[in-house]
Amino acid sequence: MKILSIAFKNINSLKGENFIDFEAAPFSGNTLFAITGPTGSGKSSILDVISLALFNQVPRLGKISKKEIREKGAILTRNQKEAFAKVTYETGAGRFTSSWSIEVNRNGNLNDYNMEIANLQDNSLLDLKKSEVPGKNEELIGLNYDQFIKSVLLAQGDFAKFLSAKKEERGELLEKITGTGIYRQLGIKAFERFKNETKEIESQQNEIKLFESYLLSKEDLETFNKDLKEKTTQTESLQNDLKLIEKQLELKQNIKKQEKEISGLQEEESKLNQQLKAFEAEYGERLNQHEKLQPIAEELQSWNRFQQELQSLKENLGKTSEKIEANKDNTSGFIHQVKSFVQEDVSAENLKEKLNLFTEKIVKLQDEKTSLGRDYKSKLQLFKTEIRELRLNFPENDLKTGKKLLEELQTEQLQQKEQLQTDLKEVDLEKLSSEKSRLKNDLEKALEARQFSEKKLQLEANSSKLTKDIQAYQPELEALPKVIEKEKDLLVSLKKDLEILQLKKDNQLKTAKLEELRKSLKTGEACPLCGSIEHPYSEHLPELEDELEVKISARSKEIENQSTKLTQAQSKFVHIEESLQKAKKELIEIENRVSENKQIFSEKYPDFHFEEKIDWESYTKTINTKIESLEAFQTKQQKLSAIATGLPILGELDNILQQGKLLQKQLQSSYSGNNIVEDSREFMDKWNALIQEKNYLKENQKQQKEQLSQQVEKYELLLAKLQPEIIKQGFESIERAFKALLPGNKFLKLKDQKDSILREKSNVTTGISTLQKQLIEFKANESERTTVDLATEQSRKQQEFELFQSICEELRRKLENNKDYLSKLKQLENQIAEKEKQSKRWRLLNTLIGDRQGKKFNDFAQDLTLSQLIYLANVRLKDLSERYKIDKANEEEDDGLVAIDEDMGGQRRSVKTLSGGETFLLSLSLALALSDLASRNVEINSLFIDEGFGTLDPETLDQTLDTLEKLQAESGKTIGIISHVASLKERIATQIQLTRNGQGYSSLTVKL
Repeated sequence: MKILSIAFKNINSLKGENFIDFEAAPFSGNTLFAITGPTGSGKSSILDVISLALFNQVPRLGKISKKEIREKGAILTRNQKEAFAKVTYETGAGRFTSSWSIEVNRNGNLNDYNMEIANLQDNSLLDLKKSEVPGKNEELIGLNYDQFIKSVLLAQGDFAKFLSAKKEERGELLEKITGTGIYRQLGIKAFERFKNETKEIESQQNEIKLFESYLLSKEDLETFNKDLKEKTTQTESLQNDLKLIEKQLELKQNIKKQEKEISGLQEEESKLNQQLKAFEAEYGERLNQHEKLQPIAEELQSWNRFQQELQSLKENLGKTSEKIEANKDNTSGFIHQVKSFVQEDVSAENLKEKLNLFTEKIVKLQDEKTSLGRDYKSKLQLFKTEIRELRLNFPENDLKTGKKLLEELQTEQLQQKEQLQTDLKEVDLEKLSSEKSRLKNDLEKALEARQFSEKKLQLEANSSKLTKDIQAYQPELEALPKVIEKEKDLLVSLKKDLEILQLKKDNQLKTAKLEELRKSLKTGEACPLCGSIEHPYSEHLPELEDELEVKISARSKEIENQSTKLTQAQSKFVHIEESLQKAKKELIEIENRVSENKQIFSEKYPDFHFEEKIDWESYTKTINTKIESLEAFQTKQQKLSAIATGLPILGELDNILQQGKLLQKQLQSSYSGNNIVEDSREFMDKWNALIQEKNYLKENQKQQKEQLSQQVEKYELLLAKLQPEIIKQGFESIERAFKALLPGNKFLKLKDQKDSILREKSNVTTGISTLQKQLIEFKANESERTTVDLATEQSRKQQEFELFQSICEELRRKLENNKDYLSKLKQLENQIAEKEKQSKRWRLLNTLIGDRQGKKFNDFAQDLTLSQLIYLANVRLKDLSERYKIDKANEEEDDGLVAIDEDMGGQRRSVKTLSGGETFLLSLSLALALSDLASRNVEINSLFIDEGFGTLDPETLDQTLDTLEKLQAESGKTIGIISHVASLKERIATQIQLTRNGQGYSSLTVKL
């Protein structure tokens, strides 16, 4: 994965738009660069842009939302309305641009952020929701957010802390840095799983004890079974007695019910008799008359229908006669309308002929006009094609003005062509293509020669710098041996002073042992050691030197400081000597490259002199001007050719336009419509419709007369048949007989009503007879006992039944519960046996890795991870410096990490004793190792190291930068160093410089 460019706008203090292209100069030639600027100028914000655009997260804040931005004032620059961050990167899958943006809407509220990914190979946006973009970047890059900030964005201070941490603290740091906290969780899970498994078994064993306490004894079980059998027999006997009593009571209720139903039916029969009498009084006579006429009812209905039809036929015949007269009037008016249309006399006989001749005449004129229109469009399109190279806004509706515009352009182009011919007098204008190719070839060679020239200047600048460096190293290199010798002498002197102080301390200790003896000496008594009877020191003891220990401690510190100074001076001497040799070697290489470039330049570009200073800008500009003039001349020729072709076509267009105007006048005087064919067809359709209507009306009138005659004949025959029948039934006329008929629905309704009353009366009579017979049978089987006696006995026996039934239920429940307890006991015993088999593996796993805090497995995993990290760090450290190796501490050593000094015979030193430069080398190797560990199989070609340089002295800083330059040269990575250390500017030429203004904003510039 390699970061190719970043672009951003209004991120933190970096106001406005900024773009950094790592593929372009100066980054393309110097992939080691520095990001410099004072504290708070926004150096780390550049790294925030990268992680924000890829994952919507920044290391200092975590995930970003509009709430974070609004409440914390983060990301969006103060007083700005929008911000974005874009990162273009390259992986094995291709090149992609991932972007993040946010803006303030017109209401002053912050919209939610947006994210998207573009595939640069086909310039397409991936179809993703914004929440899916971080996951897609993780898939394309091969690193999640945590791995990315440990592989690409390295905070060096974390590893310096890691170097000197104690074992327990180091485990926590390693867990945090590598994200291997899952092993602690696995240890806790193993412990909790084993605990839960055994807890469930214990719970089930307690359940077994509880169920055993519920079980019935053998004696209780036998007693309960015997009692259940006896009580069940008694319950069944009582149940049979209750059924007999219930039947007797039910029979007595049925007798009462039957007597009540018979009484009700008798009342209903009386009501039906009254209804029948009333119906006969109201409708009886009319029903009798209708039934007399029933045989001829159909003929009477036909008589009435014939009268209505004859009246309708007479009315329709009158209406048809009126329509025939209206048709005559419409035909006369239509002929007059057609006469006005064709502008000639027209009659009914020649109307169609006159209309067709007029239509043909108009169609012919319209076809001629259409043909001229097609010619005009064709010529106009040809004209446009010929002059399209002119890019002219030609007025199509004003050919006269267009022609004038074209002639003026022709004059202008001729003048410009003559001027270009003057400017290109050195060029053969008859061979435009070959001359153009020649000039472009000259320009290409000049640009290539310019690159050689600029490379020469760069090499000369590098040579000058190296020469200055060599001159600067030489005095210090000559002075350092004397300084080293002086520091050695001073160290020897300090060690001698320490030996004297130590000897004084030993003597003082010996004196202190005799102090008690001195106190016991008395004047006149002999000393047990020397025999003297005078003891001057028994009362006036010599004073001990109390500050001796302080002096020894101070001298030891001076020795330690002096040793450090001596070591630093020796390291500096070695470093300067190596740097001097390296500079001399590079100087020779530059001189060789200059010589090599000079030879290549002479062979490829004989027209130029390598040593000559040429104004390449002016030279290439002159060639470009000639090429542009040549192209302009070619364009003028093409335009003049187009004008010469277009002008005759304009004349043809004008002729066609005049002919079209004449045709239009003829058409306007003869016909003012839009579509002659449609208008003619409409007239013809109306004429045909009038003729058809006339024929139809005459035919219809004839049919109506015939139909009326036939109906009159049938009506007279019906009268002759009906008259005798009416008189026979006692009616004076046919009209009176027809009125006596009931409407069909009413007759049927009245008849159904009468039949329904008769039917109900019959049903009621039958029901009374049936119920009386059943009542006799019920009374024959009725008990002699009263209802009260039967109810009393039923209540008593019901209570006894319920009591025995309740006892039986209770006995059954106890026996069922006993069976359930036995079944559950068996089930629990089987479950416990099975779980004890399964829990063996959890017991073993808990023994191996489990504990309450997960420390056991976490320590084991972190130790393996540390071994892998140290291995990878030593691989990196070997590339940086072959002097040191990193190792874990032995049991007898301090529990921090150990540095093995190969130059000192493999001496093991605590990392706490390392100098700042040494600590940085080891820390950097650990950081790079973690980058390897986090990225696994992902190739990382971009690296940013954030700080870690501010506490280094100039010499160590110089050594560190040499190391980073070596790393960059060997790995090919793009390495960015983020620091506010001023001396970085002298060593690293390529810089992204950040400066602050007085308003709290920062600006960015790229410097080579």
